[in-house]
Amino acid sequence: MAVTVKKIELWRREVENRPGVLAGVLGGLAGAGANLEIAMAYRYPGNPSMGAIEVFPVSGKKMVAAAQAAGLAPLAIAALRVDGDDRPGTGHAAAQALADAGLNISFLVAQVIGRKYTTIIGFDSEADAAAGAKIIRGAAAKGRRRK
Repeated sequence: MAVTVKKIELWRREVENRPGVLAGVLGGLAGAGANLEIAMAYRYPGNPSMGAIEVFPVSGKKMVAAAQAAGLAPLAIAALRVDGDDRPGTGHAAAQALADAGLNISFLVAQVIGRKYTTIIGFDSEADAAAGAKIIRGAAAKGRRRK
């Protein structure tokens, strides 16, 4: 499988870190028929009383209304979703290519299930995300040619 790189819009809410907050946010989305591909919840380092919830996708009038009612809003950080076959060194190759191009990563979340990986990468700007998408595709193509 070739790598796929897609621009995504995460929706986010800052929350008080307490039991039930995540369930409340997800409950409103589930009630609107949401089929989320990404849901992240975490507390802030250095401030354990606060945290954040981030989800994707949020689309369509009903889902947008439910997300807004749950206190979610589009995140102002450009993000990419990268999917591909899991192979040793894949993450390093992409990270090195981004570094060599001088692109800073705001955040990265990666997960491997079976033989496939999904990575969400945040960038400092939309321009950096667009450049990052090309760089990641190029790094993946080089990796396939080395086989």
